[in-house]
This record gives sequence, structure tokens and C-alpha cells, in this order.
Amino acid sequence: MDLTFTPEEQQFREEIRDWVGANLPKDISQKVHNALHLSREDIQTWAKILGKKGWLGYAWPTEFGGAGWNAVQRHLFEEECALAGAPRLLPFGPVMVAPVIMAFGTAEQQRRFLPGIASGEVWWSQGYSEPDSGSDLASLKTRAIRSGATYRVTGQKTWTTLGQYGDWIFCLVRTSTEGKPQTGISFLLIDMKSPGVTVRPIIMLDGGHEVNEVFFDDVEVPAENLIGEENKGWTYAKYLLSHERTNIADVNRAKRELERLKRIAKLEGVYDDLRFRDEIAKLEVDVIALEMMVLRVLSAQKTGKSALDIAGLLKIRGSEIQQRYTELMMLAAGPFSLPLIREAMEAGWQGDQLANGAAAFPFSAAHCAPLASQYFNNRKTTIYGGSNEVQRNIVAQTLLG
Repeated sequence: MDLTFTPEEQQFREEIRDWVGANLPKDISQKVHNALHLSREDIQTWAKILGKKGWLGYAWPTEFGGAGWNAVQRHLFEEECALAGAPRLLPFGPVMVAPVIMAFGTAEQQRRFLPGIASGEVWWSQGYSEPDSGSDLASLKTRAIRSGATYRVTGQKTWTTLGQYGDWIFCLVRTSTEGKPQTGISFLLIDMKSPGVTVRPIIMLDGGHEVNEVFFDDVEVPAENLIGEENKGWTYAKYLLSHERTNIADVNRAKRELERLKRIAKLEGVYDDLRFRDEIAKLEVDVIALEMMVLRVLSAQKTGKSALDIAGLLKIRGSEIQQRYTELMMLAAGPFSLPLIREAMEAGWQGDQLANGAAAFPFSAAHCAPLASQYFNNRKTTIYGGSNEVQRNIVAQTLLG
């Protein structure tokens, strides 16, 4: 197993670094490096830049317009984007629903939906979780009843990330109540502008509007929007979730945020505290171990061996690392990590007026002001995409039988 990059791969990295540096808007990267709020325009601007280059679907097969990169090249692209401060690509379109459409959709569905995803023009949302169906997703109750050439959908989805911007939503719906719960689920694509679709915001602890409830009140959906076979949606959902769980690990963002943690600790004067630096060192070891796990998979793929099925492990460790670095940032900044006035931050105020140049406040609030928000937001990472408790059960069953 060789975990080093070849000269050709290093050259590819340099080419990606140069292109990203020349095309990533500086105002957007500044927001990312300081964990400031990204608007819909910020997110979609970068998606469209990649789409124009043909790189938004960089992991897609070439027959669907993908870049034709191997697993190592895809990893290097993700790493250079993260380190440069590019917004994290919203996975719902290019990473989640697109592979399902490629694998199980009809040729007509592929022609209809994939171009809008590849260009970044169409914003997709995910309709999986329900108020009483989160980790136990098979218990979902949203119904889709076939009526001629249409389905009539009634029910509710929740925790729909950025659903207020959604053009389309892919949903798991119940089309049968016979047999096991998993056998009566179908995978349906729904236009969010359809009559009967209502999006209601869920305001988070920091005042942000990131997640939503989505209600379906007798919504008519053409039967041609069914992916694959009716009542086979659980199979497609598992296929999709394997992509989501690997994406949640996000080792490249962890490497960038580790450097931000060190920067904050130095600015706040706690980097010289040996006990605190011990905590940073332990986190860095975990990040390196996560990266090695990813590189093991890439090495196996590069040599033609079967890749390790470690999506669950990546999800567990990656999500825990995200929680840990936000916690350490909070500890480094102390009380100055707590204030959060979103409107003032977006107007450019980062707390420097509070310090007023006084030596009694030797902190840099440009690095500290959003920390409380980021800390609270990352509490969710061990729950979504399949809770870590469930993932541990899956890993145990896989290894121990």
C-alpha cells in the first residue's frame, strides 16, 4: 500500500491550486476562512463557476459529463478547494441524487435532470427525515398514492437543509404498507414549486435559517418522476446514503479548520499552554488518521483492489472531529466566542470595536465572533446521515457478523 502521491499527481495538484486561486472570488474565500455566513448567491456563484468549467460533477463518469478523474485526482481537487477557502459544495444535487439518477433512472430522466445539476443552475433539496422518522428512516409516513399518470403526495419532511432555496426535492415516500416497512418505500422527484408544497423555516439557536419543515398537501407529481421501480426506494436510498456518509467525513475541511484553530489559539495567547496544545495535538493525530483512512481507500482503488467499505467509519470519525475542533475554538476564545449579532457581522462588524485597541482585550474577534454559532451547528453532525450509534451497529455487524 503506497500512500504517497506520484510526481504526476503532484503536478495535477498544482494545476488545480492555480486554477482555484485564479477563479475563486476573494470575498467568498474570506467568508469561508472565517466561518462567516454564506448567502445563496455565494454558494451558487462558486457552483456555477465549477459548472462552467465542467467540474461541478467532477466525480461523475465521463459519459454523463464528468471530468474523468480517478479517485486520487478527485481527492486532490477536494483538498485544494478546501484549503483555498472554497465553499463546501452542496451535496444534494451532484453528490447524492445525481448518482442515483445515473444508476437507476431512465435515459429520459438522465437527459432531463443531470444538465441542471452539472451547471449549478438547479438547487436540489433532500426529503428524507420526518418528525418521527429520523434514524429509523424506514418508519416514514409521507404517502404517495398512484392515480393514473400521477402520484398524490401527502405528508411532512423536516430538517430540510436550505430547503427555502430548493427548486427540486428528492423524497422517500410510502407507496405500500404491506410487508416490511422498507419494502413499501419509493424514490420520487418533486418540483418544489408545485401547488401544495409549503416550506416553513426552523430557526436555530443562533438565529440562523438553515433547516426547514416541508409540507406536502395532496401534491400532484407525474409518475414519470419515479426513480427506478415502485417500492424499491429503500435500495436507492442506501446507495445514496453511502455517498452522503463519505461526504460528511470531509477530511479536507477538517485540515483547514485545524489550521484555523491553531491561528485562534495563537491570537488568544493559549497556544503556549502545554495542556491546551496537547488537545490540539490529539486532534491533529485524529485528522491525520482520518486522512490515512481515506488514502487507504484511494490506494486500493488505484491498484484495482476492492476498496474498503468504510463509509460508516468515515462518517463516525469525521463528524466527531468536526465537533471537537469547534469545541476547542470555543475554549480558546473564551467569553469572546459567545456574542453573535448576525446582522452586525454581515455588515462588517467583527467585534474589534469592543476591544477598542486596549491591551486588556488581546483577541482578534474576526476569528472568534462566529464560534458559538459554529459550535452549536456542529452538534448535529453525529446525528444526520445516520446517527453515529446506528453507524457503530452497522460497523459491528459488518466486522463481527
